Amino acid sequence: MPLIKGTAVAPGLALGAIHVVGARQDVVPVWTIPAGLVDAEIARTRAAIEEAATRLEEQRQAILQAAGEQDAGILAVHCMVLEDPSALKRIERTIRDERVNAETAIQGLIDVLHEKMKGLEGANVRQYAADLSEPWRGVLDVLLWRDQEQLDMAKGQVVLAAAELTPQVVTCLARERILAVVTETGGRFSHGAVLARSFGVPCVVGLTNLLARLEQDVTVIVDGDNGTLNLRPSEEDIDHFLECRRQRDSRGRALASSAGLPAITTDGRQLTVAVNMESIRDLDTFHVEHCDGLGLLRTEFLYMERSQFPSEEEQYRMYRRVLDTLGDKAVTIRTLDIGGDKVLPYFKTPHEDNPALGWRGLRLTLEWQDLLRVQLRALLRASAHGRVRMLLPMVTSVEEIETVHEIFLGVRKQLISQGYETASDVPVGAMIEVPSTLWIMDELVEMVDFISVGSNDLTQYLLAVDRDNTLVAKLYEPHHPAVLRALAHVAEVCTRHATPCSICGEIAGDYAMALVLFGMGYDMISVSPNFLAELRFAVRHTAWNDCHSLAEDVLEARTPAEVRELLAQVRAHLHRDLLDDEAEVSPLT
Repeated sequence: MPLIKGTAVAPGLALGAIHVVGARQDVVPVWTIPAGLVDAEIARTRAAIEEAATRLEEQRQAILQAAGEQDAGILAVHCMVLEDPSALKRIERTIRDERVNAETAIQGLIDVLHEKMKGLEGANVRQYAADLSEPWRGVLDVLLWRDQEQLDMAKGQVVLAAAELTPQVVTCLARERILAVVTETGGRFSHGAVLARSFGVPCVVGLTNLLARLEQDVTVIVDGDNGTLNLRPSEEDIDHFLECRRQRDSRGRALASSAGLPAITTDGRQLTVAVNMESIRDLDTFHVEHCDGLGLLRTEFLYMERSQFPSEEEQYRMYRRVLDTLGDKAVTIRTLDIGGDKVLPYFKTPHEDNPALGWRGLRLTLEWQDLLRVQLRALLRASAHGRVRMLLPMVTSVEEIETVHEIFLGVRKQLISQGYETASDVPVGAMIEVPSTLWIMDELVEMVDFISVGSNDLTQYLLAVDRDNTLVAKLYEPHHPAVLRALAHVAEVCTRHATPCSICGEIAGDYAMALVLFGMGYDMISVSPNFLAELRFAVRHTAWNDCHSLAEDVLEARTPAEVRELLAQVRAHLHRDLLDDEAEVSPLT
């Protein structure tokens, strides 16, 4: 069947050519080679083997000069392995007979080598098996590197296909070149999914045996609304796609026409609607007048986009540019939150069996305080040019807040002594995403200026579900009554202490759920740029008293299904209002 059903992760429609990428370093991408390109794929294989052999010889010569013939001998063996005619013949036969890409054929050879040696005993034999396969891994590295290099150099937009949805896949190309992302596995609330929604890139996961069915550069249709992929669209399918896209564009114009209006309910209560940003490039993806500020700048992606740590001056210039663009609106800068699947290639951290519960966020930067101090210096220098707020990720205790305050004051004192100007008041906030903070809220709000809830991590920790683990992704349920009651508890404590309270997690991107959060007591909602217009529309067409009543009904629900039914009723009502507005802006023919 040309139509494959998967799981919708990020909304939108896309029509374009497929390009297969590696989802992880340990996963080799697989795709089908058209019959007419088999010879070219074999030529590509031979070129990669030749380049890998050249690299090995260069390494051998360097070791030979530094340590002598004995130490260089192993690389000489590796060079001989790549010259084995039987191995090359096997690889070429696999490409011709099975019409698969070079990476797949070479990985098959590696698997065969390991299988032959698996039953043999002795450390020396096992080491010999490793010696036989290691040179071929070098060839894989060449192929994967060249594929990425060619993709970077090529022009035009593509639909990315991968084995697994990860942040690396979503960010492997400039955003404007990615039409959509489709993968075999991945959770709806994984970090990769969050990025896809934030970037406004249609995304579908759970497409079984996807890569085995694909040919590189084949044209497909991706439906991120319904979670489908059309592998062989007909002319009729393409016409239908174009009509659906026209209707989406019409809806977008209807929303955008009033997106600059204040988000004030029909009974006069205003909600602050802010925007989340991953990158400086996000500044070009939305109209500043459509938001009330920047509720979350995820600075880790400023680091992930670089080949080395950004200097204090580089960070200062980046923050300054954001502040200049936002004008007099508040900008919330979250300190570096790396760890888990958000890794920096130039910062090696110890292997962790359970990174989600490991060395990440504030606990990492408090251990490596130089990272935090450089970032604080840049942030404080930028604060002289706009309304800066600082947000701390992965807070677990009041002691951490006390330590940050001490470092913060020390950095400010140092900057002033060096002649730098800083704002006299930079609010400091804590992210609520670790369950321990739920039960020390009364103490925390006395130590910070504002609270911001990271609902993505809070949900996975409350439910003991790793949102990046495809085996349990279906158990990740942000509408679980325990999650919703935890969110209500945070809002209640903040309201009681008159502490500003916002939410910047994925749950707020659903405008119906955002109304529930408003009714709970959250005074600011921060969402990805592509959700701004519909959220502001929803607020303007709803009374706050109705939001409060809806929140009460949601909190009484016993199951996620009951919650989703309540939200569906809200969407149906608002959809009717939108159709009325849309008819005034651009009537459908």
